[in-house]
Amino acid sequence: MFPENYLLFLQIIIVMFVTPGGPRVLIMSQSINYGFKKSLWTAFGDVTANSVQMVLVLFGLSALIEIFPNIVSVFKWVGISYILYVAFGFFKSKANLDIKTGKQIKSNTALFRDGFFIAFFSPKAIVFFAAVFPTFLTGENYIAHFIIMLISWVTLDFLTLAIYSKVAEKIIDQLKSNPKTLNYVSAAALTVIAIFIAIKV
Repeated sequence: MFPENYLLFLQIIIVMFVTPGGPRVLIMSQSINYGFKKSLWTAFGDVTANSVQMVLVLFGLSALIEIFPNIVSVFKWVGISYILYVAFGFFKSKANLDIKTGKQIKSNTALFRDGFFIAFFSPKAIVFFAAVFPTFLTGENYIAHFIIMLISWVTLDFLTLAIYSKVAEKIIDQLKSNPKTLNYVSAAALTVIAIFIAIKV
């Protein structure tokens, strides 16, 4: 019933999920600036993007990358550009706060979009889904295996994103007095991630 080497698959993705990267830094920044509950829309965007990537694998994403290997580089730089765009948004924000909650205001759609695009254009995710994920889709029951791995990915990814967000919410309790500083911290953290991706990935 379960895919061959399913435990190995779980080990690989858990390591990916607990390692800080663009989506994790983003959701922490969103939680700090907009609150834990609203930041979950960022997590929904993230898991939706990864689900789309998984479905694309079934339709030959790996073969497409073999034919056009530069597509990974294109996705990488689009992702970096979007991370910097979000970082700039934090930097230029004027600390537009909701008086009742003390949190800045941003629509759920915008939060979802941020999570989706940063996850969808993540080079780490693209390489994983193109090169590693297909190796677990073997045998006659590959559709069932795909569904099991999809559910596993979405569940664990969303859970770890929520944990990152909750941790960030606890940190904010110590820094509520200066929301503008929080914007600068968020912008700086995302910029560092973008630079790291540009240099290392």
